[in-house]
Amino acid sequence: MALLKKIKASSLMETLVATVLIVVIFMISSMVLNNIIATNIRQNTDKVEERMNVLEYQYLHKVLELPHYEEYESWEISIVADEKRTGQYAVMKAEQTKTEMSIRKSLIGED
Repeated sequence: MALLKKIKASSLMETLVATVLIVVIFMISSMVLNNIIATNIRQNTDKVEERMNVLEYQYLHKVLELPHYEEYESWEISIVADEKRTGQYAVMKAEQTKTEMSIRKSLIGED
């Protein structure tokens, strides 16, 4: 006589609940990941910092005349002489119009 052991099968309701839980967890994790990536893209300042480095180089080699204003993608970049100091001092500022982020640098020109 062979021993027949019954394996308890899950009901249809348990399977549906497990499937719904998996789908909900997947949706939440997908939304969180999407939010993280979107925030990272919005706050990425690499391109504007690269442009500011080019402008700084041009300022130090006397290619730029002050005051200098330009728009770069969604950033407004300005370089103006620093009125608080005498000599070859300038302030470079980049402001993003959408998120109101700003980057500020002080420049010291060579004589």
